This record gives sequence, C-alpha cells and structure tokens, in this order.
Amino acid sequence: MKRDDKYLPEGKGQPGAPASAAALRQAMQDGSILEAVARSCTAGHDLTVPLGEYEGIIPREECALGIREGATREIAILSRVGKPVCFRVTALQENTTPPRAILSRRAVQQDAQDWFLSHLRRGDVIPARVTHIEPFGAFVDIGCGVTALIGIENLSVSRIFHPSERLYVGQDIYAAVLDIDCRLRRVTLTHRELLGTWEQNAALFTPGETVQGIVRSIESYGIFIELTPNLSGLAERREGVHEGQAVSVYIKSILPERMKIKLAIIDTLEDAPHPPAPPRYFISSGRLEAWVYTPERCNTKFIMTDFSG
Repeated sequence: MKRDDKYLPEGKGQPGAPASAAALRQAMQDGSILEAVARSCTAGHDLTVPLGEYEGIIPREECALGIREGATREIAILSRVGKPVCFRVTALQENTTPPRAILSRRAVQQDAQDWFLSHLRRGDVIPARVTHIEPFGAFVDIGCGVTALIGIENLSVSRIFHPSERLYVGQDIYAAVLDIDCRLRRVTLTHRELLGTWEQNAALFTPGETVQGIVRSIESYGIFIELTPNLSGLAERREGVHEGQAVSVYIKSILPERMKIKLAIIDTLEDAPHPPAPPRYFISSGRLEAWVYTPERCNTKFIMTDFSG
C-alpha cells in the first residue's frame, strides 16, 4: 500500500493555512486540505482558527465525524483547542467584521476515512499519532484526525497493566493494520509486531553482561523483568522489589530453544521512566503477511500473527 500523503495525522505536515483572501479563495476552489492550531472553542462548541485577517470558524457539526449523528462526544471538540486541526474552506463571508472563513474538519475526515477503508489492507504498516489513552488501549490518529484503536494486548509482547507504560499522548509511532470493518467504518491496529521477534530482541544482549530492566510481574516462582517491550526474562524472587520498578540485572543465560532468559537482580533503581522511552522499531514500513515471534527451534510456546485473512 502506497500511502496517500494527503491524509497524514494532524500535526504531521499538512500545508499551513493561508492568510490572504486570494489564497483562501484558491484553497476553497481547489478543495485543499489545510491545517492550523485551533485557538478556542465557543460556548456553542464551534472551533475558532486564526487565518490572518480572517476569523476561521469550524461549526460544531463540522468539527469531527460523528458529532452530527451524536456518535462522537463533545470532548472531541473541546480537546482540540491548542492543537492542530485539518480542514477545508467551505465559504467566505466578506460582509462581517472581521471577515470569516467557514471551515469543515468533518469533510476532510470523511474523505480520509473513505480512503483508508478502500485502500488499507491487513498487515499494512502506517504512521500514527497517539491522541488519547484508556485502560484498554491507545487511540491514535492515522490521518486527518481519523482514529483507530490499538488494544493493550497488542502494544507489546511483554504484558503491561496500562498503555501509559508504553505510549504517551502526542507520540508519533508506527502500527500495523490488524483488522478493517467497513460496516462499522473502523480500523484496528497492532503495534507489537513492529518491535521485533524474540531472537531479534535477544540478539541485543549477551550472557554475562549487566543491564537495566523493569519489573513487570511478581509471581510465586520468580520475577518477570522486561528487557525490551518484546523481551522479558525471569529472576529469582527478592524482597523489596515492586512492579514498575527499574532494576539492574545480570544475564545468566539466553536459551532460544526454550525461549527463556535467566536473570539475577543486582540492584533496585528508580521506578520506570515516564513518559516511556521511544520504541525501537525493527519494521517501520511495508506490509506484513505473517509475523512469527517464537524462535524456530523452540517447541514450548508459539506466538504469531497471521495478516493474510
């Protein structure tokens, strides 16, 4: 899939809004997608956008897909203040003081959503920007404010308790298309497949070295410590350690045939950094047919994602 660069996440490079009357008229005639930072939201929930001598107005029902039908909450409008919004110019009102440009964000989102539903395929790797985080996953802008969900279980192979342990609002990431529902007009994404297989991540480490990790789970038989978002090892239990804490660990052994890394905790450190460190991507473009996390010689557990269906 060759991405249409007209439909980038908001804040990722759409042309800036013109300031002159002639340029606004040309943009309206051409149907150009423009972008500017929303200055305020009126009591009637219209967004205002500075456009030079013109006052840009995005009427409430034109602020986002679903507002008109009641399927989108008003917070989707209020939360855009101080942030980039994309739009088309739909009308110019010269007889007001100051003159007004009537804009539509919804029309741009409709076109972008139509394009995504007709062009995206399962396994396509696309850029996205995190817009908000819920306990069950992260919502991301895949283009012009069109959102898609990455479920918490698809953020990484290593388990986490909350998506904020992986991502933060405003972060630019990559994701792969997991599912497309044209009836519900919904795109679902996954993130973990881009963070590397077990062997790719294990190759970053060597037995005998001491590195930092994050305690993710404390069990009766040991402590799971994350070395990377897609790689964890097991250490013996130790008092004074809690989930979310950073620790230094000695790597005792790396066992691909059992997909295991044996660790020993050397010392406790501060809690995990916030916001989390940017992810390391092994894949950031193209299309995945299938992804196999498990080493070929391992017969204890098999993890894969099939994108061909």
